[in-house]
Amino acid sequence: MPASLREINTLGLDVCCDEFLSISDKQELVNVCYETYHSDRAMLILGGGSNVVFSENFAGTVIQVDTKGITQQEDAENVYLTVEAGENWHDLVKYCLAHGIYGIENLALIPGSVGAAPIQNIGAYGVELADVCHSVEFVDLDAGEMYEISNQDCQFSYRESIFKQQLRNKVLITAVTLKLSRCWKPNLSYVPLTSLNKETVDADMIVDLVCKTRASKLPDPRVLGNVGSFFKNPIIDTEKLKQLLTEFPNMVHYNLDNSQHKLAAGWLIDNAGLKGVCVGGACIHQQQALVIVNNNSATGADVCNLALKIIDEIEQRFDVQLEVEPRIIAEFGEVILS
Repeated sequence: MPASLREINTLGLDVCCDEFLSISDKQELVNVCYETYHSDRAMLILGGGSNVVFSENFAGTVIQVDTKGITQQEDAENVYLTVEAGENWHDLVKYCLAHGIYGIENLALIPGSVGAAPIQNIGAYGVELADVCHSVEFVDLDAGEMYEISNQDCQFSYRESIFKQQLRNKVLITAVTLKLSRCWKPNLSYVPLTSLNKETVDADMIVDLVCKTRASKLPDPRVLGNVGSFFKNPIIDTEKLKQLLTEFPNMVHYNLDNSQHKLAAGWLIDNAGLKGVCVGGACIHQQQALVIVNNNSATGADVCNLALKIIDEIEQRFDVQLEVEPRIIAEFGEVILS
């Protein structure tokens, strides 16, 4: 009997799958994922459902990772937290605050599970998971073997990792170990955190401001379905930036180094006159152009068609290619939006 996924994806799309399993036992999770991977059924491993867009019903088994647990080890300089994949990311931020462990406060209120965090190397306000990740434990679904790889081997970059490239859809992430320094140095490099006094600031103040800022910019998915930022901020070279600034002198950009620069995708969408544009029940949010929302009646096709419209408009106006952040899930698995 088909199972509804409406409450399992933060876009609130009214889609179904052939079978839905939520598994909290780690060994059972490994066994079920391995068996399903080697069967003739399509399989989707899901965390919090905050980074997926179902373009249609899924003809297969959806397995939600619900494993819990946090193990703490320490040495003279660092605290190591091994966190099971099913833990909620923001709950982990709150756990760290409550236990006097600092380093991920800038990543407060990012939706989703801990196991999903390494896949797209979550980041916000000057901090990325790559800055604090010590290692990632995963199961190779082909061989059924468990491995643990280091931060360096994860090949982290902007919203990228080995789990989105060579290991895409080939592994089950089971745990993440964070390495958090006992010598806390707050990162106040991004607005609005620049308004805080570095001499008097504490981690609670950072979390409070980050949460307030995110809440003011991003709609609550429990009220208005969304997956947060729908597009990555494009990275371009210096020559391309100079060309764009000649025509668009107010274009928002950030210098990554001497040769690479990051554009604000939200600025591009807003200045292309797309804010508020809808396709069916899917709309570009009026307050945050980087967010596509479900106005209660959107289909997955509406969302995908709106995203394609945005990509096309930005390419025509700025000659810049946007990439989507969430995974696009079709009838039999993940696809590239085209």
